[in-house]
Amino acid sequence: MEGTPLVLLLSAAQPAIDSGDTAWLLAATALVLLMTPGLALFYGGMVRSKSVLNMFMMSFVSIALVTMVWLLAGYTLAFGNDVGGLGLIGNADHLGMHGIGPTAVHGKVPTLLFATFQLTFAIITAALISGAVADRARFGAWMVFVPVWTLAVYVPVAHWVFGPGGWVAAKLHALDFAGGTVVEVCSGASGLAIALVLGPRLGFRRDSMRPHNLPLVLLGAGLLWFGWFGFNAGSALGANALAAAAFVNTQAAGCAGLLGWLIVEKRRDGHATTLGAASGAVAGLVAITPACGSVDPGGAALVGLAAGVLCSYAVSWKFRWGVDDSLDVVGVHLVGGVVGTLLIGLLATETMTHGPEGLFYGGGLGQLGKQAVAILAVGAYAFGATYGIAWAVNRWMGLRASEEQERTGLDLTVHAETAYDHGVLTHGMSHGASHATAPHSPDRSPLA
Repeated sequence: MEGTPLVLLLSAAQPAIDSGDTAWLLAATALVLLMTPGLALFYGGMVRSKSVLNMFMMSFVSIALVTMVWLLAGYTLAFGNDVGGLGLIGNADHLGMHGIGPTAVHGKVPTLLFATFQLTFAIITAALISGAVADRARFGAWMVFVPVWTLAVYVPVAHWVFGPGGWVAAKLHALDFAGGTVVEVCSGASGLAIALVLGPRLGFRRDSMRPHNLPLVLLGAGLLWFGWFGFNAGSALGANALAAAAFVNTQAAGCAGLLGWLIVEKRRDGHATTLGAASGAVAGLVAITPACGSVDPGGAALVGLAAGVLCSYAVSWKFRWGVDDSLDVVGVHLVGGVVGTLLIGLLATETMTHGPEGLFYGGGLGQLGKQAVAILAVGAYAFGATYGIAWAVNRWMGLRASEEQERTGLDLTVHAETAYDHGVLTHGMSHGASHATAPHSPDRSPLA
C-alpha cells in the first residue's frame, strides 16, 4: 500500500455509504417531517375556530423543541449502546452529537441522516399528544411539557424498541417495524394521561364542538397519508424490496381503513362523512405502522379494515366515560396502534419477517403474546410517566388555561391573533365576543 494517498486509506476503512439508500432516506426524512405540519392542518381544522392557531402553534413549536432536545441528548440516549445490558437506555457518549461526523455510517447511510430520520418520529409523537388537550392547555406549560416528556418518555421507549440492545426487540423479540408502540401506543397512552390531569373542556358533553373547517381536515389527512410512505417505507433504511413492500402495505391499509370507517358510519348514522373518510384513512395508517414489515398486502388490508371499524366505535367511548380526549388521540392512535401491533401475532408471514410467523400462518400463540407484552409495557410506562410529568407541570406553573381564555379562545388571548377576521377587534376581547363564539352544528366526535 506504499504510496497510496491517506484519504483513500481512510475511505477504504470506512463502511461504504450507498448513494441510493441515502437518497431514499433523505426523501423519507423530509416526508416524515412534513407530517407534523400536516398534523397541524388536521388538528387545526377539527377544533373550533377560536383555537385553530393555537393548535398550529402546538405542532410547530414541537418541531423546534424536540429537535433541540434530540440533538442535545435524545439521540444518544435512544440509539447509543445499551447501558448495563438491561435494554432500558442508551449511553451518553454522543451528547450534543459529539463524535458523529459526516463520514460516520449507520448501516449503509450516514449516521447523521439516520439520526435526523429518527428525530422526525420523535417530533410527530410529541405533536400528536396536543390533540388530547385542544382548546384548554396553556401554551407556556406545553413548551415545558414537551422537552421533559421527550426525554423521560419517548427516548426510553425508542431505545426499548429501536435502539441497540433494547429489551422489547432484543430480549422480548416483539415486532414493530415503524413505531406502532413507540409512536402510536406511546402518544395515545400519554394523551389519555394528560387529558385526565387537565380535565374536560368547558361545556364538554353539552356544547357543540364540531370541527370548524373540514377542508383543512382533509388537506391535513392527505399530507399525513403522503408523509406516511416515508414513515413506513423509510423504516427499511434503504431503497430495497422491503421498502417497496412497506409502501404498498401502507397504501392498502389506509384505503381499507377509510372504507371500514365509512361502512360503520353509514350503518350506524346513515351518512358517510368527509370527517369519517379522513378519520378512517388515518386509523388504517396508524395500524399498519408496526405491521407493514411483517404482513403481506392482503394482511395489510385486514389490518386497515379492522382499525377503521374498531376506531370508529372507539372515538365515542370518551362520551361514555367522561374523558375529554379532545381530538381522539386515544380512540385512534392508542386503539389503532394496539390493533396493528396485536395483529402481527396473527398475520405475520415468514416471507416478510424471515422468521416469526403469526397464528394464522402456523406460528402458534407465542408471537401474539410477545406483541401483547410490548403493548402493555409501553402503554403502562407512557401513561404513568406522562401523568407524573403533567401533574408536576400543573402544580408548578398551571397546565390549564384560565376560564376566560378558554371561553374567548386561545388564539386571541394567548397569541393575540385570529385565524379569521370576523370583527373580533371591534367586539373586544374582554367581553369574550370573538368570532369563535358563534354556535356550531350538533357535535360529532372528531378524530385525531
